Amino acid sequence: MYWTQNVKEKARKLLRQEGNTARMGVLAYDTLEAPHWTTPTYQGLAREGFCGNVIAYRCISLISRCISSVALVVRERGEPIETHPLRQLLETPNSRQSRAPFMEMLTSHLLLSGNGYIEALSNDVNPPTELITLRPDRVHISMTAAHEVTYTYEINGKHFPLPAIGGERGITKAEAGLLHVRFFNPLDDWYGMSPLEAAARSIDQHNAVSGHNLALLQNGGRPSGCLIVKNAQGGLTEDQRNTLRAQAREHYAGSSHAGKILVLEGDFEWKEMGLSLKDMDFISGKKLSAREIAQAFGVPPMFVGVPGDATFSNYKEARFHLWEDTILPILDLIIAELNGWLAPKFGEEVSITYNPDTIPALAARREAIWARVSQAPFLTRNEQRAALGYPPVSGGDTLLP
Repeated sequence: MYWTQNVKEKARKLLRQEGNTARMGVLAYDTLEAPHWTTPTYQGLAREGFCGNVIAYRCISLISRCISSVALVVRERGEPIETHPLRQLLETPNSRQSRAPFMEMLTSHLLLSGNGYIEALSNDVNPPTELITLRPDRVHISMTAAHEVTYTYEINGKHFPLPAIGGERGITKAEAGLLHVRFFNPLDDWYGMSPLEAAARSIDQHNAVSGHNLALLQNGGRPSGCLIVKNAQGGLTEDQRNTLRAQAREHYAGSSHAGKILVLEGDFEWKEMGLSLKDMDFISGKKLSAREIAQAFGVPPMFVGVPGDATFSNYKEARFHLWEDTILPILDLIIAELNGWLAPKFGEEVSITYNPDTIPALAARREAIWARVSQAPFLTRNEQRAALGYPPVSGGDTLLP
């Protein structure tokens, strides 16, 4: 809006300076309209965000790949088990995926749409033999006349019913064949809201700046302006305007014509009217949009290439907070849902967890805990080991001198 008003004001000023405005024709471009935001659909957000914006792509891929790198542990009665059908299923969910790509796809779906769907394939007797992630935009939720929530999967315009979820049709969550993991959405009862939707306007701004810079480069780096035709009796006809536009585009538009001298025959004058890159502060605006996108996903800006605070100490601290504040909460959400849905299918005392001690980014937290525990003289050796997650040892129940 400011750019449009600025250009119009410059045009009026030029006309007043020329004196007799009735004898002058102005050929100008004024194409800026209201902003066009990306449609908040899965396809639109995925295309403009994940596929078309390097910052959003980096955030989603960083979080999902970090989560997929965490090894899952199966416990029975609190003890880790190396050989268990559930562990084998988690390591090889289906014939096409191992654990890492499966978890990366599920997490990416959550970040892209706010929803993640897992279907369990099994016979009527045994626990599941395969786990399949479903594309969120193809899953549709509806309510029947009997107030039952149903899930269907759409392929090529055809809808296929999906297994019931827990709490519907008189079955428990552990008996359900479909798991729906979702983020909180204040405006919808059934579908979750993704961070990508919250960052959509910042993504549009970031993409618009990139598109403008590319168009400016392809146009030879020339800003917009107006062609003033002086002493035009009655103004130019529509055919004359179209001819001038066509000739200007043919001979001077495009990067291949960069640097050419504009030759005006007759009583013409060219006036620059666009704002310069410095005036529009494109670089700062692009950095600000990148920071806003990263903030929506909970990723420190230095991890998406925003300069200014990327020292070694800051990087180490930022990596720790990325795991503490963003990655682990999402991982805990997924594991909690799996423990309520998948683990009971293999037994009441079976659970899924992970070992935080195997995550290198959390080494600072382990060092801080060990420093506090080792300096506590009122704790026995076994109490210190228990605080760190280690089993007791013989003779460790007495206080050290």
